[in-house]
Amino acid sequence: METFERNGKRITLIDLSDQLDNATRPYELNPHEIHYSKHEESVSVTEKILGIGKEHWQDGQGWAVEEVTLSTHSGTHIDAPYHYGPVSGGKPARTIDQVPLHWCYGNGVVLDMRHKAIGEGITDLDVQKELDRIRYSIKPYDIVLVHTGASKQFGTPNYPFKQPGLTKSAVEWLLDQGVRLIGIDAWGLDRPFDVMAREAKEGKTQFWEAHLVGRDKEYGQIEKLCNLDQIPKPFGFQVCAFPINVANASGGWSRVVAILEEEM
Repeated sequence: METFERNGKRITLIDLSDQLDNATRPYELNPHEIHYSKHEESVSVTEKILGIGKEHWQDGQGWAVEEVTLSTHSGTHIDAPYHYGPVSGGKPARTIDQVPLHWCYGNGVVLDMRHKAIGEGITDLDVQKELDRIRYSIKPYDIVLVHTGASKQFGTPNYPFKQPGLTKSAVEWLLDQGVRLIGIDAWGLDRPFDVMAREAKEGKTQFWEAHLVGRDKEYGQIEKLCNLDQIPKPFGFQVCAFPINVANASGGWSRVVAILEEEM
């Protein structure tokens, strides 16, 4: 969290993004890897391609650089409609480079679902009950952030399976109110894969039901949010969640930030 004063306003920025770290790699379903090159290592590179050796660098040190191997769904990221299937609402599903930027900046609202148990579904009735409690009515293009508390499990074994998740009814209801971007502080928007797989085999529910709503109704998801408990009020703040522009991709990484402004 960072608070500063600018142009007669007190502004607070809250980072809602997970941190990519090699330490968490063993626990990811989409593993990533970061290779760090030290300042001394770049000297041999510039010597090879430019003829600029150690004697030409101050203190004999060049630049630092990192090489990262990861999926577009590693870390805090936005799912584009194309992630859910090739078609959305009867049209070719939009990839992340085609997602409208106005979806990704707007009024935020936090729904507290920390009372939901691991594997439990968050329904449309749960969403409406929480909105009644905080006395808020959803408006078109609100960015809805679902607070489950699951981010506390990030970086621990099997953390992708330690969360509740949205059901089809909850996603459909939010989209019908004009929402186009839904975020969650968990590995994914749906319930854990093991719970969904078991129920699908038993014929109880459609596997990946929350995501698959996007094949009929276009929307995006922010997954792996953090620090929702640092936002001091359930609404009355802005969310900035612009994804990295990756050509033809099903998702893109995002540095998601909550922005609160107060007149001084």
